[in-house]
Amino acid sequence: MRIPYLCKAIAVALMLTGSSVVMMAQDRNNNVGPNNCASLPSYSALKTALDAATATETSGLNNQMWATIVDRDGIVCAVAFSGVDRGAQWPGSRVISAQKANTANSFSLDSSSNTGGSGQANGLALSTANLFSAVQPGGSLFGLQESNPVDTKVAYAGPSFAYGTPFDPMVGDKIGGVNVFGGGFALYTKVRGEQETIVGGVGVSGDTSCADHNIGWRVRHNLGLDHMAKIAGVSGDATRPDNIIFDIKANPYGGTGISSGGFGHPTCINTTNNYQTLPVVIP
Repeated sequence: MRIPYLCKAIAVALMLTGSSVVMMAQDRNNNVGPNNCASLPSYSALKTALDAATATETSGLNNQMWATIVDRDGIVCAVAFSGVDRGAQWPGSRVISAQKANTANSFSLDSSSNTGGSGQANGLALSTANLFSAVQPGGSLFGLQESNPVDTKVAYAGPSFAYGTPFDPMVGDKIGGVNVFGGGFALYTKVRGEQETIVGGVGVSGDTSCADHNIGWRVRHNLGLDHMAKIAGVSGDATRPDNIIFDIKANPYGGTGISSGGFGHPTCINTTNNYQTLPVVIP
């Protein structure tokens, strides 16, 4: 006697599922997706911020750059490049920029991490540059870089001519990946003008890892998503909490150099000291 009711319930469920699929497809076509990208910078905003940051930084190899923004769930929101076309910067850096954005977002926190006296009272921002030493053999985070692999189906989906455009195939999907050299940063905004809240990550790639760090730092600042005056970091500089650290000294036993603070990054070709004069984070 309950069969008609069961059939009706199944029909309604199928109808709702079909509607959800259609809505998700429509969202993907509009580059919104079922995520928090709507509250993050658009493709055009990212492109403008990247172009300005790339033009400002002349250290390293002075290359053109890729940049990616992900939301707090690791969903790609926007991908852009600074050159005249997608071949004007290293093609491999497109996915690396997304990997860096995912890493910084994945391993950074805000003050919500503190509950009942446990957790980081002021959160903890870790740029990808801060992770280099800890993941080396013998380091406290050795193996981290293998823990969350890039989703290659997302990374290399076509068509290639859409790469770095508002219709980049990565947009709307989770990219994954862990990168452990300069260029990735968590994004922080202000909620109701008070609480500094992490909302995702940005990553840039295309030059030396030190130049990537400097350019990525400026991209975040240009986007106004470095509300971090109260966010803790490991750099020792409260005005630049997740800045790159150059404290690696040669290992007398050979192999990887030793970071005195545990979060050091190697110097690079044409490394300059302008990382010390990068814009300070904003309240």
